[in-house]
Amino acid sequence: MVDIGSFNLLKIIKLSDSGAYLDGIERGKIPILRRDLPGGVAVGSCVTAFVYIGPNNKISATTVNPIVTVGKCALLNVEDVNSAGAFLDWGLSKELFLPCKEQQTPLKVGDSCFVYVFYDKNADRIVASSKLNRHLSEQNSSFKINQSVNLQIAARTDLGYKAVIDNHSLGLIFEADAYRNLYVGELLDGAIKRVRDDGKIDLLISRTSVGFDKDLGNQILAYLRKHGGVSNLDDKASPESIYKEFKVSKKKYKHALGGLYKRRQVALGANGVQLIH
Repeated sequence: MVDIGSFNLLKIIKLSDSGAYLDGIERGKIPILRRDLPGGVAVGSCVTAFVYIGPNNKISATTVNPIVTVGKCALLNVEDVNSAGAFLDWGLSKELFLPCKEQQTPLKVGDSCFVYVFYDKNADRIVASSKLNRHLSEQNSSFKINQSVNLQIAARTDLGYKAVIDNHSLGLIFEADAYRNLYVGELLDGAIKRVRDDGKIDLLISRTSVGFDKDLGNQILAYLRKHGGVSNLDDKASPESIYKEFKVSKKKYKHALGGLYKRRQVALGANGVQLIH
């Protein structure tokens, strides 16, 4: 079975002046242009190709990597708009269609839009949707606290950032748990912070910021010993510099640093953080 909107390993069944035809099984012969074929191919060779609905609504194949495939999300630019919808640049010659009914807000040429891509079997076409909650679950009680997940930032909200989890669910990163400004479309490693009673999901953007809270103080002490007992990573340091070294938010770092200060293991002053021997 051929997966529309994904890469498939397909056999060449015929060569032509313009390219070749691939065995699309139930979809019949699928054309691929010669420029997309690797050198030295012959009838019987197999090619890994992206299968999509191309020009004239005919099934086609290409070895070009699109920006996004079916079942995934991406931030795409709007290239054209008409009464039926918007057309997005996804890296292929035929633009990706975003119907009006799947638009969260009306779009114009030049806009960027974060979308989920799916195969509409009824219309036999690949389409996009910016109405993420139609296609991604906002409730998932199967997640476990501290579970590692892949995140993609979908939108800025009043509370923080909405994120796509493992391409199938939606969750929230609160402002306090973001160590810096996050960008729509950005891919991040993350972890489940909490699954609420209603099944909605709170997230962290680093597993280490959940799993190693108890060890963070020891990590800071080890860092100080390695750097001659002095560090400029005090409570005034930038969130980016803290995250670069310890992979945690500034809020969590300050909490751990405050604990060391209260236990008289470090001193805080004009010269930064100093280890107390």
